[in-house]
Amino acid sequence: MKNKKKRLPAALFWRAEAILMVVFAVSSRIMIGYKTIFLALLAITFLAALYRLISVYAKKNVKGAKVLKSVLTSLVCLGLAFFAVIEVIVISAAHTARDAEAPYLVVLGAGVNGTSPSLALEYRLEAAKAYLDEYPEATAVVSGGQGEGENISEAECMRSWLAKNGISEDRIIMEDKSTSTYENLKNSLEIIKNSGGDPEGKIAVLSGEYHLYRATYMARELGADAAGVAAHTGLPVLMVNYFIREAFGVAAMWLL
Repeated sequence: MKNKKKRLPAALFWRAEAILMVVFAVSSRIMIGYKTIFLALLAITFLAALYRLISVYAKKNVKGAKVLKSVLTSLVCLGLAFFAVIEVIVISAAHTARDAEAPYLVVLGAGVNGTSPSLALEYRLEAAKAYLDEYPEATAVVSGGQGEGENISEAECMRSWLAKNGISEDRIIMEDKSTSTYENLKNSLEIIKNSGGDPEGKIAVLSGEYHLYRATYMARELGADAAGVAAHTGLPVLMVNYFIREAFGVAAMWLL
């Protein structure tokens, strides 16, 4: 009976771990807009399992377990510190620049549901319309190819939405071949050049606020004088998800 009582907490722990891992893994596949949050919860659950395994190992090798625990804790702290630094940088850039007026506004695409803009894309389109209304001399370059589950390209969806909402079609240029942020910007700058503009001159880059640091960084690397224009995310939980996800995007950009 005593042995059974000792084993019970461990058994409950591992059952709870298994259930949580399955729930978080499945949720990350189903709730696409909140995928990063569920993957982060999955990672935390996995870390808890690692620490529990180390505590079990300590019964056989106390010194070895202490070393493993110290190494794991150090790696976790370093990772969190690196994540915090990136988030500070991303958040500090998550607003429209004061000097955002430019002859060209590059609007970066987001998902399209069939032929309709996703919620994220609609936020960007609303911000694009506000910018184009404020600066009537500006030309929009709507940028985004056609992905899985999309019946039309993101560029075509944006062009159609802006035209229906009062923006003259002669102020809209489509870039519908890109599949990544880098391609969005590279192809858009080429279009600006072919349209008689200066690809190394002043441009405005519009994206979700969480994405502005990476987008403007890439645009500057391509030679443009880029100013960010923020499209705000209306749902707080969705915004948290995007900001967490963006940290990994920035880390990959830096490292690769």
